[in-house]
Amino acid sequence: MSKVIISRRALLRASLASAATLPLAGCKALDFLRERENAMRQFMIRANTLTSRTQRLLLSADQLAPEFSEADIRQSQFANGSTDLSGAEYAALKEKNFDAYRLQVGGLVERPAEFSLADLRNMPVRTQITRHDCVEGWSCIAKWQGVPLCAVLNRVGVKPTARYVMFHCFDAIERTLSGEVLYYESIDLIDARHPQTILAYAVNDRPLPIANGAPLRVRVERQLGYKMAKYIARIELIADFSRIGNGHGSYWADRGYEWFAGI
Repeated sequence: MSKVIISRRALLRASLASAATLPLAGCKALDFLRERENAMRQFMIRANTLTSRTQRLLLSADQLAPEFSEADIRQSQFANGSTDLSGAEYAALKEKNFDAYRLQVGGLVERPAEFSLADLRNMPVRTQITRHDCVEGWSCIAKWQGVPLCAVLNRVGVKPTARYVMFHCFDAIERTLSGEVLYYESIDLIDARHPQTILAYAVNDRPLPIANGAPLRVRVERQLGYKMAKYIARIELIADFSRIGNGHGSYWADRGYEWFAGI
């Protein structure tokens, strides 16, 4: 009897085939998933929890995502979602080539700090050629360079009560009657300390373009692309998600997507 092995990546692609045609923004068909008590939403949350626990059991904390050679880079990194921002704060930083940019790191840390791009470039550097897999169905291989997130966390000292790293972004992804909703995303400390999780400031040997999230974005190579927040303004160490958005840890998780988007 032949043995058929289906990888998690292949299974994910198959399960998302019908969803690939849905845009990530403004999808009316998924509006019901915003309702906290919706039965389908609760089912998806429980399934996501089971998926993340299963992957943690199957993979070691330091297991690497596949890396490639420069010959595998056949195009520039595709830019999707927001490709430029119009907010006054971001526009002022962009006008001066992000010289005044400061990454704020706070929350449940021993030594809250701010880092300029020069500070980050003077910290340990990691370069990796990896594949970006989007929930919409496309992939792209690129060369990323940045500082390992764990190096930044070591500088500020993570308090024992911290469980997650929250990324707060400049991107006003939605405007409501109560004001702008700035993009937010989070990962747990296992992924935050993974050797391939970096704060990227360059791609394909060039400074990170605005369309790809300048001045700084996170790369979480074992998860889908929507976990890799762009236009990072500040990082906050937190114990739980309850006071952020609708309490599920990210902009898209609050709208029915998986919080843990492992591949």
